Amino acid sequence: MVNRVLAIAALAAGGYLLRNQLKKSDQGSSTWNRSSRGSGRMSTATESVEVNVPLSTAYNQWTQFEEFPKFMAGVLEVRQLDDRLQRWRAEIGGKEERWDAEITEQIPDRLIAWRSTSGVRNEGRVTFEKLSDSRTRIELRLDYEPRGMMEKLGDAMGAVSMRASGNLQRFKSFLESRGSETGAWRGTIPERPRSDFSTATPITTPTTASTPSTTGSSSATAPGVA
Repeated sequence: MVNRVLAIAALAAGGYLLRNQLKKSDQGSSTWNRSSRGSGRMSTATESVEVNVPLSTAYNQWTQFEEFPKFMAGVLEVRQLDDRLQRWRAEIGGKEERWDAEITEQIPDRLIAWRSTSGVRNEGRVTFEKLSDSRTRIELRLDYEPRGMMEKLGDAMGAVSMRASGNLQRFKSFLESRGSETGAWRGTIPERPRSDFSTATPITTPTTASTPSTTGSSSATAPGVA
């Protein structure tokens, strides 16, 4: 048992040192990075995928947040409270976590950005680039704060980057197999200044939950984050 623990620790340390070395040698293109933000240390994972669907199809499907559990590993449920606010439930590091999130910027066919307002500290951005009339590049960036020994070990070994990459591949398979989106929300949410974030308050559970229409707001259906 002791040897097994030592082996895991050595593997984690090796992964940590290797990724630090990669970061030093290629600051501009590394898919993993760390920076201090607020009271904790945030890590960043960036992954991308090319999907064989038109730009608007890829973007429209990503606005269907409540569909995320169908292709995002670890995501158990996403509830859309209104055009901007969401409630997430996911399995992280072997335990269930819940948090609230808000869309901080949304531009149709270009990008969706979000941040958590309670629970697990994370934020991210997904961008969409037209490669041709039938092919789209999606780039997902996740900023997150690992908590506890297991999450920090997983972070050192690149677990979040691997999960993000896997989720993008499953999104690709899900959408290409359908050939069309399950719904769409084409509204715009102006970018919020960073100074507004410190005053954000946790979302409270509404007394009655209603699912927004796919034609007027984000559909009942993830930034990414589990």
